[in-house]
Amino acid sequence: MNVQEKLLFDLVSIKSTSGSEAKAVDYLAGHMAEAGWEAAFVDHAGNIVASRGSGPKEIVLMGHIDTVPGGPDTRMEGKVLWGRGSVDAKGPLCTFVCAGGKAAVPQGWKITLIGAVGEETDSKGARYRISRHSPQACIIGEPSSTYGVTIGYRGSLRTRLFGHDSGYHRSNSQGPSTACVKAAASIINSVEEMDDPTKKIIERPHAAVVTMKGIENGDRSAEIILDIRMPIGKDVKDFEDLVKEAADTYGVRSRFDFAAPAHIVPKNDPVVRCLKNAVRKEGLKPALYAKSGTADFNLAAVWDCPMAAYGPGDSVLDHTADERLDLEKYLMSISVLENALPEIMESLDNYQSN
Repeated sequence: MNVQEKLLFDLVSIKSTSGSEAKAVDYLAGHMAEAGWEAAFVDHAGNIVASRGSGPKEIVLMGHIDTVPGGPDTRMEGKVLWGRGSVDAKGPLCTFVCAGGKAAVPQGWKITLIGAVGEETDSKGARYRISRHSPQACIIGEPSSTYGVTIGYRGSLRTRLFGHDSGYHRSNSQGPSTACVKAAASIINSVEEMDDPTKKIIERPHAAVVTMKGIENGDRSAEIILDIRMPIGKDVKDFEDLVKEAADTYGVRSRFDFAAPAHIVPKNDPVVRCLKNAVRKEGLKPALYAKSGTADFNLAAVWDCPMAAYGPGDSVLDHTADERLDLEKYLMSISVLENALPEIMESLDNYQSN
């Protein structure tokens, strides 16, 4: 096992579900200098932040170090690493650490790495960093396969429906649990009516229940959390209004815990183009993806700079009991990114000079 593989194996071995990332962050912070980074620190949100170069122009590499719970035990089977986070998204993050620590940094530039916390819940880490950077380019660390470049993600609206009463006989009053279920069903049905299966996935809405609970013990209470995926071309407010109308109709309350609109960049975006070139140099045929999920990519859109998402791993394995990463493809992704980074910075210099 080489140094790059051991870094990933050790990081995947450290459990870091959202809200419990400190041990993994400390481990990574202790290995940044060895990987070639000039400075590293843990910020007030708990993110690991590192940099190389001191120029006024910045390219941000933002991955996330938290995972969802569960997953297979961390283990090696030949050159395949099993474990929660191997794909989503410690594989991409370690690709950033290794490639960003070795890539040539042109004069006038700085590379900043962010290992963000909380991406799987409320994107606490990314939200903390957004106002602290104004980069000229950005790459988000998410699995796209070694040859893939992601150019867009659907948006996400996390909404909470809840109700409470002091208690009635169910023969006279259905209660807050039934009301929440009806409101949730109305929202899901409305979202499904908007859907057009003939469209691309990033143009299609989707809604699903995250959790639901109801308690009857004298008084009665209920709560349902919904995850609504919003397509390109739709405003967050359109879906917020839909939720509020359903909540009012069925006499429950609503709250929005998280919102990020859909975002997509052009196929000829400079970051996309340079990543594709680097993929070709490895003898692979590049592919572009627009995905059904949501990532810190959506939040970084406010930087209004060239950007894409990249990282090794099959995203079909995200959040599954079969999550695993081919380490040969991981090493190839490091090479792709190491070649792409200086080309991105130089191409932006050439664009601005013209």
